Amino acid sequence: RGGARARSGGKMASTAAGKQRIPKVAKVKNKAPAEVQITAEQLLREAKERELELLPPPPQQKITDVEELNDYKLRKRKTFEDNIRKNRTVISNWIKYAQWEESLKEIQRARSIYERALDVDYRNVTLWLKYAEMEMKNRQVNHARNIWDRAITTLPRVNQFWYKYTYMEEMLGNVAGSRQVFERWMEWQPEEQAWHSYINFELRYKEVDRARSIYERYILFTVLVLVHPDVKNWIKYARFEEKHSYFAHARKVYERAVEFFGEEHMDEHLYVAFAKFEENQKEFERVRVIYKYALDRIPKQDAQNLFKNYTIFEKKFGDRRGIEDIIVSKRRFQYEEEVKANPHNYDAWFDYLRLVESDTDAETVREVYERAIANVPPIQEKRHWKRYIYLWINYALYEELEAKASKRTRQVYQACLELLPHKKFTFAKMWLLYAQFEIRQKNLPLARRALGTSIGKCPKNKLFKGYIELELQLREFDRCRKLYEKFLEFAPENCTSWIKFAELETILGDIDRARAIYELAIGQPRLDMPEVLWKSYIDFEIEQEEYEKTRNLYRRLLQRTQHVKVWISFAQFELSAGREERLPRCRQIYEEANKAMRSCEEKEERVMLLESWRSFEDEFGTDATKERIDKLMPEKIKKRRKLQAEDGSDAGWEEYYDYIFPEDTANQPNLKLLAMAKLWKKQQQESEAAAMDPDKDIDESQT
Repeated sequence: RGGARARSGGKMASTAAGKQRIPKVAKVKNKAPAEVQITAEQLLREAKERELELLPPPPQQKITDVEELNDYKLRKRKTFEDNIRKNRTVISNWIKYAQWEESLKEIQRARSIYERALDVDYRNVTLWLKYAEMEMKNRQVNHARNIWDRAITTLPRVNQFWYKYTYMEEMLGNVAGSRQVFERWMEWQPEEQAWHSYINFELRYKEVDRARSIYERYILFTVLVLVHPDVKNWIKYARFEEKHSYFAHARKVYERAVEFFGEEHMDEHLYVAFAKFEENQKEFERVRVIYKYALDRIPKQDAQNLFKNYTIFEKKFGDRRGIEDIIVSKRRFQYEEEVKANPHNYDAWFDYLRLVESDTDAETVREVYERAIANVPPIQEKRHWKRYIYLWINYALYEELEAKASKRTRQVYQACLELLPHKKFTFAKMWLLYAQFEIRQKNLPLARRALGTSIGKCPKNKLFKGYIELELQLREFDRCRKLYEKFLEFAPENCTSWIKFAELETILGDIDRARAIYELAIGQPRLDMPEVLWKSYIDFEIEQEEYEKTRNLYRRLLQRTQHVKVWISFAQFELSAGREERLPRCRQIYEEANKAMRSCEEKEERVMLLESWRSFEDEFGTDATKERIDKLMPEKIKKRRKLQAEDGSDAGWEEYYDYIFPEDTANQPNLKLLAMAKLWKKQQQESEAAAMDPDKDIDESQT
């Protein structure tokens, strides 16, 4: 048969070819995959979507007689049974089947379907709920009770069954039955809400004693079973007693809660509730005791609400002292937490000590000071001790000024000085404060001994100065001389010490000693401020009106330095000497200075000298001298120089000002060249102006 078909097909093709020519199919040259690929998943999804689109809506069927109804029921039941047979574990199919039977008032059939479904999955909560709701809806109370009993027996940990069961019994007015269900539920030790539901049930029927017994059972359950019982259950129990005016029972509940939780598991909410209860009973002293007891034992970070309520209470019922106490207590807790977190936070210790000093007895203040100074810096570097040392200073000042305990003050100073590592560093202020304290106690030998020990252990400029100042106030000049000698042996480069020593001798009238001290000072190989020392020596000789010695000092200084200020000061000294030849001497100094400054690289200093010389000539000179100094004044010109970067590359040009002095013969050719350039530039500008205005030239020629 297949061969016949093929032959017939061949004949038809040949016949068609005779009438119309069939084109040849072109071969595919590019066999690469297309840019847009279509997967099998997309094809299947599109087919499914189109299938849904093409499905016509089911026709509406009207049932007119019993036979059609029975036929409809048969078809529907067969459909439901087929669905169940395909997948027995899909509970929604069972529920739909049962609800359909229920809608037809076929309760017995629906009940049978639910029972079959429970055989499949008896742990399904929704199935039990739908089953019981069907029985209740159809007023089958005993059947519903039977189902609820089976549900709570099979799944006792599903709270929804118990709630529904008790609610049904209560709605039916069966209070005893509902209570019996609650009792069965409580045997399973459910969660907190179940107990409160039972309590609220009893309260709805005014059974206060029963509610109290349930609270007692629940509290006992939380104590024995739960590892961390919650405070709110005790608070609810106490508020229940308070609400029903059993105030003694409420107070007893609070006291039992405080005793039960103890100091290890203290909670601020319990104490706040206890205090508010006592506040409602007008027991203000009990409230204050409760708050203080809790604040002394609960950490600060866990007692914010407690502090807030205590403050509100004191503002309502307390006096000013009580309000201040709560504020101080709050700040003290804050500082305690800070220093506990970081014992070396000395700023927190200072704030804490300032607080306790203002509102505490001396023993408490001493205890806090001892705790603070016990936190010695772990590193022996002075920068770490600078804040710490003030704890000792404040401690000593408190003992002396506030506590009036001079013996303890001395012990504080001595303990601090023993603690300091003097071989590495020391604090001069501590030694000086100790010496000043001993002087205030009229104990001069101890003060001198302390300062002498400090100089022997760790000499410092500040210690020497403080010791010398003390002896000066006591008018012990011989001791001052010895101290200055020791000081200068320790620091011979300190010009201030030399000057102060010489000034002391000058005050005492020993001019030769003062001059000898100055001579020793300027003879030192290294000085920190030599210009100050020379100036002081020169001023000293001027005060003594030793002008020749002053001139010699200036000459000696000029041998060491050729600074322009020294020349100007020398000239002004000659001008103020007060003799007839002062003007020639002053002019001669300026001449010498000008000659000496010609080789100076700093031209600004030379200009400064000439400016000072010109001001002198303007005041005291003649026309000839003024004209001469004007000729010496330099010309200020602008120049450019090439800059180089740090890596040696070219960094461009910069402009700067330079001075050209007429006296410098080496610069004369440059000056001539510069003058000729300026003259040429001027001529060029005049010629350009004439070319721009030819009419002006004609008018000038006619004129």
